[in-house]
Amino acid sequence: MKVVGFAGPSGAGKTTLIEQLIPRLKARRLRVSVVKHSHHGFESDHPGKDTWRHREAGAYEVLAVSRERLVLQRSFEQAEERSVHDVLPALHPGVDWVLVEGWRDSDLLKIEVWRKATGQAVRYPDDPFVTAIALPASDAMPEDTQRPRLDLDDPDAVLAWLLDNGDRFDYDPETYRRT
Repeated sequence: MKVVGFAGPSGAGKTTLIEQLIPRLKARRLRVSVVKHSHHGFESDHPGKDTWRHREAGAYEVLAVSRERLVLQRSFEQAEERSVHDVLPALHPGVDWVLVEGWRDSDLLKIEVWRKATGQAVRYPDDPFVTAIALPASDAMPEDTQRPRLDLDDPDAVLAWLLDNGDRFDYDPETYRRT
């Protein structure tokens, strides 16, 4: 499995870029999973629904299965920040690409998504895991770098770069095993 992160400030276009890459990867008959990190609590089910009621009753895990999908919701007994390496093993072993949104401070190789309009500083000068920077063609690179520049508004070019550099994103869980 190949794993690539997408990091950048809110409003830079991470979700939009990932949303555009998914069907392009699928068109090549590649299985794609997405792992999204949120700093805020979120609900994937709705009050009153069976899964919500089971979780509210105290279930540690609720697994909802239909003919179309499977959703596993786990409630942690104590709040704790999990690393991306803690959650990747939960994915289906037959996935080809995992697109990770968030975990900007992780040691995953990542594409920094940046746009001048956010008013935020770039991360790549201080993050050795940033392998490329995706930004609008009209935005100038804020700092010199030897890293590739990808046109954020051209998802086909971003896809081509990912596929051309796919070997760099091979994920070996043993490399990240906790000691």
